[in-house]
Amino acid sequence: MSDGDDDAESSGADEEPTAESLEERLAAAEEELEAAETEADLDEVEATLDDIESDLAAADLPEPDEDDEDAEDPRADLESELEGLREALEEARGPYGEDVVAEIEDAKATIEDTRWTEQGEAEVAEAVDSFTDTVSETLDGDFSAESDATEDLVAVLDSVAEAVTAAGFDADEDEEEIAALLEATDELAADLEEAQEWDDLLVNEQLEALGFYDCLGHYKDFPPEWSALKEWEKRGNVEMVLLALDKLGDSGFMEEHCLEAITRMGDPGAFDEMHARAQKRGKPAIKALGKMGADAADAVETLVDYVDADSDPALQKVTFKALGEIGSEEATQAIADKLVMDNDNVRPHAARALGLLGDTRAVQPLTDALTDDENDKVRAAAAWALRQIGTETALEAAADATDDPAFVVQHEAERAAETLASSDTGAEAPTA
Repeated sequence: MSDGDDDAESSGADEEPTAESLEERLAAAEEELEAAETEADLDEVEATLDDIESDLAAADLPEPDEDDEDAEDPRADLESELEGLREALEEARGPYGEDVVAEIEDAKATIEDTRWTEQGEAEVAEAVDSFTDTVSETLDGDFSAESDATEDLVAVLDSVAEAVTAAGFDADEDEEEIAALLEATDELAADLEEAQEWDDLLVNEQLEALGFYDCLGHYKDFPPEWSALKEWEKRGNVEMVLLALDKLGDSGFMEEHCLEAITRMGDPGAFDEMHARAQKRGKPAIKALGKMGADAADAVETLVDYVDADSDPALQKVTFKALGEIGSEEATQAIADKLVMDNDNVRPHAARALGLLGDTRAVQPLTDALTDDENDKVRAAAAWALRQIGTETALEAAADATDDPAFVVQHEAERAAETLASSDTGAEAPTA
């Protein structure tokens, strides 16, 4: 370069950058990028772009007219062009050995995180075997998995990744080797994509593979899913019933029958699924939790929150009964408070729940309901609940209602009186 050129460049550097000068520099950087052949060339382009970005940030460029939507914004245009060149620069770099390692790590994650069918497992093993055969030529090594087990397939991929790292490939000098390895990793990814995953199977194929229909033998009623469900319920296999709920729950028909089966079984093995549904206010699930009794005690905190759901009487009714059946006295006070709620269709359910709980702290609020409530069903439920609690005080309170105007209340009072009389004579008290 001549002295005159040096003087011109020095003079240009001292000038205030303008939109036109920055545009010219960006155009020159683009030509420089297109001509770059090595990583060192690309590093020089990056340095040029850094200088331009710094000058652009400091430049005093005209601002667009805010009232004119079509007005040009020189700064925004230049920033956009600069960003485009940076993206092109990154695309021009590499490939690197690190890119190969990253692709191998992705393949490992796919193998470990995917649920494969039996066919898929064989296809995965074949894909890894093909990959290791290919990369052995480039890496000049012998890579083979000890078995088709997932841990061995992952281990051999780890070995390949370590070999790539140890090779220390140079992006310029080893461009062909890196490209060959990346082609191999692309083929591995494609083969894994084609391997059969569990989710690729239709629902009935998944159920078949998991043995859901095995209980039917060769004969299957229509629909076979319902027949199998009934058979698994009969055999007490709650896991198979939950499997049906998971796979067939999108069908309202099968969901209903699965939940009914779980409720009838009362098996605590279904607790987690029913509790999760109960947390979404699922009434069938709440009913099922109640049938599990004390085994569903961990759901009490969830259910107590629904006791005050006055805007949803159906939810309250099923919740009261479930809490009573679970039998946790933690719910006593919350339910007792509902004996004075406005809805006389719900109050009887609160009273009966207290009877199921059997907590003696409920004797007084139940006695008050038996004495003061104007609704026959509420008073009858209170008398029944007192009889279930069964202490002398509770039975006496119930027996005092023999002159109640409602026959259903009189009936409960008479049964309480009979129980008291039997206790006095030493005879066994009658059951509820």
